[in-house]
Amino acid sequence: MRNPLLIPLVRAMVLAVAAILAAPAGHAFEIKTFDAETFKAAQAAGKPVLIDVSAPWCPVCKVQHKIFEALKAKPELFNLTILQVDFDTQKDALKGFNVQKQATLIAFKGAVETGRTVGDTDANSIEALMISTLR
Repeated sequence: MRNPLLIPLVRAMVLAVAAILAAPAGHAFEIKTFDAETFKAAQAAGKPVLIDVSAPWCPVCKVQHKIFEALKAKPELFNLTILQVDFDTQKDALKGFNVQKQATLIAFKGAVETGRTVGDTDANSIEALMISTLR
C-alpha cells in the first residue's frame, strides 16, 4: 500500500536538493570601481579593502586580475572589497595614495595600511597581502 503523502514529500526533497546544488558556492569578494566615498565608508566601518591601481593596457595588471579571479573562491577572503583605481583617469586618487605606477596594490584594514606592493605577479604574495587586511 502506497502512502499518498510520500510522493509529494519525495518530490519536494528532490527539488530542495537540486536547488542547493544549483546555488552558487559561497560569496566571492567584491571588485568595484574606486570612488572616495565608498573607500571612506569602508574605512569608517573597519572593513578590509585592497586598492588596485591598474590600467587596461598594463600586462602586469592583467596577471594580477587573473590572480584575483583565482582567489575569489577562498572563504577567508569573502569580506574583502577590491577598489580599482584607473591609473590613466583617476589622478586625484593616485596622489592621495602616493602612487607613481600602475600595478600597485595597497591593502587596508579600516584606516590602517597593512601592506603595499608594485608590479607583483606572485599569487602567494598577493594572497598574503589580501590576508593582511583581515588581521
